Amino acid sequence: PGLPISIAFALEVSVGKTNTVTALNGSNVLLPCVFTTCIGFQDLVFTWYFNSTEMIYHGKIKTKASEPFLVGRNPRVEFVGSTTGKDNNISILLNEVDFSDAGKYTCHVKNPKEKNAQHSASIFLTVVHKMVETDNTVTLIIVGVVGGLIGLLILFMLVKKVVLFIIKKTQDRKKECLVSSSGNDNTENGLAGSKADQKVAPKA
Repeated sequence: PGLPISIAFALEVSVGKTNTVTALNGSNVLLPCVFTTCIGFQDLVFTWYFNSTEMIYHGKIKTKASEPFLVGRNPRVEFVGSTTGKDNNISILLNEVDFSDAGKYTCHVKNPKEKNAQHSASIFLTVVHKMVETDNTVTLIIVGVVGGLIGLLILFMLVKKVVLFIIKKTQDRKKECLVSSSGNDNTENGLAGSKADQKVAPKA
Protein backbone atom coordinates (compact mmCIF):
# COMPACT_ATOMS: atom_id res chain seq x y z
CA PRO A 1 0.00 0.00 0.00
CA GLY A 2 1.18 3.52 -0.77
CA LEU A 3 1.92 6.15 1.83
CA PRO A 4 -1.02 8.35 2.84
CA ILE A 5 -0.91 11.81 1.29
CA SER A 6 -2.06 14.74 3.41
CA ILE A 7 -3.11 17.96 1.72
CA ALA A 8 -2.52 21.14 3.70
CA PHE A 9 -4.97 23.88 2.91
CA ALA A 10 -3.88 27.43 3.55
CA LEU A 11 -6.84 29.78 3.62
CA GLU A 12 -5.71 32.88 5.49
CA VAL A 13 -7.44 36.17 6.22
CA SER A 14 -5.61 39.35 7.23
CA VAL A 15 -6.60 42.90 8.19
CA GLY A 16 -3.06 44.26 7.84
CA LYS A 17 -0.10 44.86 10.13
CA THR A 18 -2.19 46.58 12.80
CA ASN A 19 -5.60 45.50 14.04
CA THR A 20 -6.67 48.92 15.31
CA VAL A 21 -7.98 51.98 13.49
CA THR A 22 -9.10 55.39 14.75
CA ALA A 23 -11.71 57.48 12.96
CA LEU A 24 -13.12 60.95 13.47
CA ASN A 25 -16.80 61.14 14.30
CA GLY A 26 -18.76 61.77 11.09
CA SER A 27 -15.97 60.63 8.75
CA ASN A 28 -15.68 57.61 6.46
CA VAL A 29 -13.32 54.83 7.52
CA LEU A 30 -11.72 52.01 5.55
CA LEU A 31 -11.79 48.55 7.11
CA PRO A 32 -9.15 46.51 5.25
CA CYS A 33 -9.25 42.78 4.62
CA VAL A 34 -7.50 40.42 2.20
CA PHE A 35 -7.44 36.65 1.92
CA THR A 36 -5.03 34.14 0.39
CA THR A 37 -5.46 30.53 -0.67
CA CYS A 38 -3.01 28.09 -2.22
CA ILE A 39 -5.42 26.16 -4.43
CA GLY A 40 -7.70 28.97 -5.54
CA PHE A 41 -11.37 29.40 -4.75
CA GLN A 42 -14.83 28.86 -6.15
CA ASP A 43 -18.16 30.10 -4.81
CA LEU A 44 -16.27 31.72 -1.95
CA VAL A 45 -18.36 33.46 0.70
CA PHE A 46 -17.18 36.39 2.79
CA THR A 47 -18.98 38.19 5.59
CA TRP A 48 -18.24 41.22 7.74
CA TYR A 49 -19.58 41.20 11.30
CA PHE A 50 -19.87 43.98 13.86
CA ASN A 51 -19.11 42.82 17.41
CA SER A 52 -19.25 39.19 16.22
CA THR A 53 -23.03 39.07 15.79
CA GLU A 54 -24.37 41.83 13.54
CA MET A 55 -23.81 41.16 9.83
CA ILE A 56 -22.98 44.39 8.00
CA TYR A 57 -21.84 42.98 4.63
CA HIS A 58 -22.29 39.62 2.92
CA GLY A 59 -20.89 38.76 -0.49
CA LYS A 60 -19.95 35.87 -2.78
CA ILE A 61 -17.22 35.39 -5.37
CA LYS A 62 -17.80 32.88 -8.16
CA THR A 63 -14.20 32.55 -9.38
CA LYS A 64 -10.95 34.49 -9.52
CA ALA A 65 -12.04 35.94 -12.85
CA SER A 66 -15.17 37.55 -11.41
CA GLU A 67 -15.76 40.35 -8.94
CA PRO A 68 -17.84 39.75 -5.79
CA PHE A 69 -21.58 40.20 -5.94
CA LEU A 70 -23.62 41.55 -3.07
CA VAL A 71 -25.88 39.33 -1.00
CA GLY A 72 -26.73 41.76 1.77
CA ARG A 73 -25.32 44.82 3.52
CA ASN A 74 -25.84 47.66 5.92
CA PRO A 75 -26.85 50.83 3.99
CA ARG A 76 -23.79 52.70 5.30
CA VAL A 77 -21.34 49.99 4.22
CA GLU A 78 -19.73 50.04 0.77
CA PHE A 79 -17.54 47.37 -0.84
CA VAL A 80 -14.26 48.92 -2.07
CA GLY A 81 -12.13 45.83 -2.74
CA SER A 82 -11.36 43.76 -5.81
CA THR A 83 -10.58 40.07 -6.29
CA THR A 84 -9.61 39.95 -9.97
CA GLY A 85 -6.22 41.58 -9.43
CA LYS A 86 -3.12 40.39 -7.61
CA ASP A 87 -4.66 40.65 -4.14
CA ASN A 88 -7.95 39.17 -3.01
CA ASN A 89 -9.11 42.42 -1.47
CA ILE A 90 -12.49 42.34 0.29
CA SER A 91 -12.19 45.63 2.19
CA ILE A 92 -15.22 47.74 3.02
CA LEU A 93 -15.86 51.43 3.68
CA LEU A 94 -18.00 52.45 6.64
CA ASN A 95 -19.60 55.84 5.92
CA GLU A 96 -20.38 58.60 8.42
CA VAL A 97 -19.23 56.76 11.51
CA ASP A 98 -20.48 57.77 14.93
CA PHE A 99 -19.58 56.75 18.46
CA SER A 100 -21.95 53.77 18.38
CA ASP A 101 -19.87 52.28 15.55
CA ALA A 102 -16.86 51.78 17.81
CA GLY A 103 -16.08 48.12 18.40
CA LYS A 104 -14.80 44.94 16.77
CA TYR A 105 -15.22 44.26 13.05
CA THR A 106 -14.58 40.72 11.85
CA CYS A 107 -13.84 39.67 8.28
CA HIS A 108 -14.86 36.03 7.80
CA VAL A 109 -14.14 33.90 4.71
CA LYS A 110 -15.38 30.43 3.74
CA ASN A 111 -13.96 28.57 0.74
CA PRO A 112 -15.91 25.48 -0.46
CA LYS A 113 -13.00 24.51 -2.72
CA GLU A 114 -10.89 23.87 0.39
CA LYS A 115 -13.45 21.54 1.94
CA ASN A 116 -15.32 24.54 3.33
CA ALA A 117 -12.23 25.85 5.09
CA GLN A 118 -12.95 28.97 7.14
CA HIS A 119 -10.78 31.73 8.54
CA SER A 120 -11.32 35.20 9.97
CA ALA A 121 -9.50 38.27 11.26
CA SER A 122 -10.70 41.19 13.36
CA ILE A 123 -10.00 44.90 13.50
CA PHE A 124 -10.97 47.27 16.32
CA LEU A 125 -12.43 50.68 15.53
CA THR A 126 -12.19 53.66 17.87
CA VAL A 127 -14.29 56.74 17.13
CA VAL A 128 -13.11 60.08 18.53
CA HIS A 129 -14.53 63.59 18.68
CA LYS A 130 -11.23 65.17 17.70
CA MET A 131 -8.05 63.75 16.29
CA VAL A 132 -5.19 64.36 18.70
CA GLU A 133 -2.04 65.72 17.13
CA THR A 134 1.11 64.06 18.35
CA ASP A 135 3.41 66.49 20.14
CA ASN A 136 6.97 65.69 19.13
CA THR A 137 8.54 68.42 21.27
CA VAL A 138 9.65 66.05 24.04
CA THR A 139 11.01 63.60 21.49
CA LEU A 140 12.98 66.34 19.75
CA ILE A 141 14.40 67.53 23.09
CA ILE A 142 15.48 64.00 24.02
CA VAL A 143 17.07 63.47 20.61
CA GLY A 144 18.86 66.82 20.90
CA VAL A 145 20.19 66.06 24.39
CA VAL A 146 21.37 62.59 23.40
CA GLY A 147 23.00 63.97 20.26
CA GLY A 148 24.73 66.68 22.31
CA LEU A 149 26.04 64.15 24.83
CA ILE A 150 27.39 61.94 22.06
CA GLY A 151 29.08 64.97 20.49
CA LEU A 152 30.67 65.95 23.82
CA LEU A 153 31.86 62.38 24.35
CA ILE A 154 33.51 62.30 20.93
CA LEU A 155 35.13 65.71 21.57
CA PHE A 156 36.39 64.54 24.97
CA MET A 157 37.93 61.42 23.42
CA LEU A 158 39.66 63.49 20.73
CA VAL A 159 41.04 65.97 23.29
CA LYS A 160 42.20 63.07 25.46
CA LYS A 161 44.06 61.49 22.53
CA VAL A 162 45.74 64.80 21.66
CA VAL A 163 46.79 65.42 25.29
CA LEU A 164 48.15 61.88 25.66
CA PHE A 165 50.04 62.26 22.39
CA ILE A 166 51.62 65.54 23.55
CA ILE A 167 52.55 64.04 26.94
CA LYS A 168 54.12 61.02 25.25
CA LYS A 169 56.15 63.22 22.91
CA THR A 170 57.32 65.37 25.82
CA GLN A 171 58.37 62.30 27.83
CA ASP A 172 60.24 60.89 24.83
CA ARG A 173 62.16 64.15 24.42
CA LYS A 174 63.08 64.19 28.13
CA LYS A 175 64.36 60.63 27.87
CA GLU A 176 66.47 61.55 24.85
CA CYS A 177 67.91 64.55 26.71
CA LEU A 178 68.71 62.43 29.78
CA VAL A 179 70.41 59.73 27.72
CA SER A 180 72.42 62.33 25.82
CA SER A 181 73.48 64.16 28.99
CA SER A 182 74.44 60.92 30.73
CA GLY A 183 76.59 59.86 27.77
CA ASN A 184 78.44 63.18 27.70
CA ASP A 185 79.15 63.11 31.45
CA ASN A 186 80.54 59.59 31.33
CA THR A 187 82.82 60.46 28.44
CA GLU A 188 84.16 63.53 30.18
CA ASN A 189 84.65 61.67 33.44
CA GLY A 190 86.43 58.89 31.65
CA LEU A 191 88.82 61.24 29.90
CA ALA A 192 89.49 63.14 33.06
CA GLY A 193 90.07 59.93 34.94
CA SER A 194 92.50 58.72 32.32
CA LYS A 195 94.51 61.89 32.55
CA ALA A 196 94.50 61.78 36.32
CA ASP A 197 95.64 58.20 36.41
CA GLN A 198 98.57 58.82 34.13
CA LYS A 199 101.86 59.00 36.08
CA VAL A 200 104.97 60.72 34.89
CA ALA A 201 107.83 58.27 34.71
CA PRO A 202 110.80 59.34 36.92
CA LYS A 203 113.83 60.42 35.11
CA ALA A 204 116.83 58.22 35.52
